[in-house]
Amino acid sequence: MALTDAWLKAVYRKPRETTTEKADRDGLGARVTQTGKVVFQLRFRYQGRAARMDLGAYPAMTLKQARTEALLRRGQIDQGKDPRVEKRIEQATIAAAHTNESLVRLWHERYCQAKKVGAKEILRSFELHVFPELGSLPADATGLATWMDMLEPLAEQRPRIAERVLANMKQVHKWGARRGLVENQPLAPISAQEDLHVNRHRVKGRSLTDEELAVVWQAMERSRMPLRSKLYVKLCLFFGCRPGELGGARVGEFDFEEGVWEIPPERHKTGRKTGKALRRPIIQEVKPWLREAMRLSHNPSLLFSAESSAVPLNDRAVLSYPYNIMRVAKNQMGVKMAHWSLYDLRKTARTNWATLAEPHVCELMLGHVLPGTWQVYDRHDYLEEQAAAYRAWWERIMRLVPGDPPRS
Repeated sequence: MALTDAWLKAVYRKPRETTTEKADRDGLGARVTQTGKVVFQLRFRYQGRAARMDLGAYPAMTLKQARTEALLRRGQIDQGKDPRVEKRIEQATIAAAHTNESLVRLWHERYCQAKKVGAKEILRSFELHVFPELGSLPADATGLATWMDMLEPLAEQRPRIAERVLANMKQVHKWGARRGLVENQPLAPISAQEDLHVNRHRVKGRSLTDEELAVVWQAMERSRMPLRSKLYVKLCLFFGCRPGELGGARVGEFDFEEGVWEIPPERHKTGRKTGKALRRPIIQEVKPWLREAMRLSHNPSLLFSAESSAVPLNDRAVLSYPYNIMRVAKNQMGVKMAHWSLYDLRKTARTNWATLAEPHVCELMLGHVLPGTWQVYDRHDYLEEQAAAYRAWWERIMRLVPGDPPRS
């Protein structure tokens, strides 16, 4: 007589003197131990030998599920496969399955850190906005609808962060699929502009006016920001560099005798592609700022350290600098500024440089590569031309802001 739900309920957890078995169909049966534990088993022949395997325990596995499982394993036998081996492979695959967080962290460790200058900021975006909601979910089981439920609200509040998360998560899926870590790439067809309605022209930031620069400078001097923080902001504006290039700068990169700040390829964005160091001139006027930053650093090898320890300057700390300055401008000066970020100081510098130097010199000052074949054949560093532009930029800044500039 075949197995029934009534029989299974009757024998489950009922102690007995001996272990018994009851057959069903397709080789399926149930084994009942002396303690009343019920285990579904499949009897079969493989390569001419009798064999059997456990399918699952009742009631976690129902009779209907056991019969379906038995048919699945029978199909594997018909294909010449050993169902016991197939089950172990399936269990190992499930055990090794990545969550969204583990997959992102593996990608960050093996790919992102070596390929992207902003690797720390990228991981921080995931830690803040993705891991709390989706981090523990299996990567292959997280569908498009689940991702969009997280990304769409984020895009409304933080469009640039949403765009960053989307772009990098698409890379994570692609990287994982190439290595057999995941099968699905649910975000592949999604566009930040079309699907998240991120207007890149709207979120790209802005250039500060001359009047705003004067307000920034005065508010910064009035604020309680540490001197090293003020120097960081001033140097970001002067060099027009990426904030990360300055925050991670090593003292050894600055050659005051030659008057050159040389950033190694692994520490700037274009260096990962060109393999070339980024060279900027150090004009005489800015040397006191750099020497003062070195003096204030708690780490003799770093241009900027954390406020009270020898560790590198925290990326999150510098993000607060514009907010501190805008707050002082509003509370102490009665000036409500439109939002700006540290990266906007880079745009401000480039906008001003347009009237001070040739476009190709300005682009090199930013740390960009020259376009097309120009970069292939023109290996000149234009340090003298950059230095002339930086001197003119220094003079313009000093005309705009109050106070006397430091002298070497």
